[in-house]
Amino acid sequence: MRIIPRLDIKGDKLVKGVQLEGLRVLGSPEEFAEKYYQDGADELIYIDCVASLYGRKSIKKFILKTAKNIFIPLCVGGGIRSINDIENILQNGADKVAINTAAVNNPSLINKATRIFGSSTIVISIQAVLKDKEYFCYIDNGREPTKKKVLDWSKEIEDRGAGEILITNVNKDGTGEGLDLNLIKNIHNNTKIPIIASGGVGSPKDVLNLYKKTKIEGIAISSMFHYDFFKNKKNLHQKSFRKYDDILLNKNFELLSIKELKNYLIKNNINIRSI
Repeated sequence: MRIIPRLDIKGDKLVKGVQLEGLRVLGSPEEFAEKYYQDGADELIYIDCVASLYGRKSIKKFILKTAKNIFIPLCVGGGIRSINDIENILQNGADKVAINTAAVNNPSLINKATRIFGSSTIVISIQAVLKDKEYFCYIDNGREPTKKKVLDWSKEIEDRGAGEILITNVNKDGTGEGLDLNLIKNIHNNTKIPIIASGGVGSPKDVLNLYKKTKIEGIAISSMFHYDFFKNKKNLHQKSFRKYDDILLNKNFELLSIKELKNYLIKNNINIRSI
């Protein structure tokens, strides 16, 4: 299992919300990324969380800064609409790209991208919402519904050559209430390509349960790691810290670092890359 911090970017700031909304500024994404690298992260995921909505270019300057100092795989998403966008992001230092909105609107982009850059470079992000006992795909950072069913789309993604799926339950995101194991297991049983699960991790037990029940390949975590780093007032400005007292007191979250999570998993005989 790969332990992957997810960093959502808005403008030049790291942000975090609940159910992909109500985004709050946490600080410098470079500062968090460097900390996570030092703590033993296996990969990093950068998502420009408003790029698709506003049609902006992706976060190239962050890729350049990160790639110079951090030597683990970097996956970048947000606002990727074309082969040219993918090429530019990879040329600036990313190892993989994550695509959601453009892939849903133009599925042939997956075929073209995998032929040119290789399947291992193309990650398709799925933002899922349970509606009338069926999971549907959402786009534009979970804002816009589509008629695509998640299981049908995940199989099509595989058939079109994508190398990996990043699955997020929108309703679980940022809550610390635990992962949607039913959704993850269904996709895992429906496809043969690697899956990164995201949305709802609040404790190390959530990660342990995920692996025991699915043998999933990767887990993307944001809130639990971000707020653990944030709880030390020395890390960020005092004025900013006061805004997060309510979050830090959220009983759903058992805050811990990547090192602490990995040590917990190792003690429970989970096969991960050691620190």
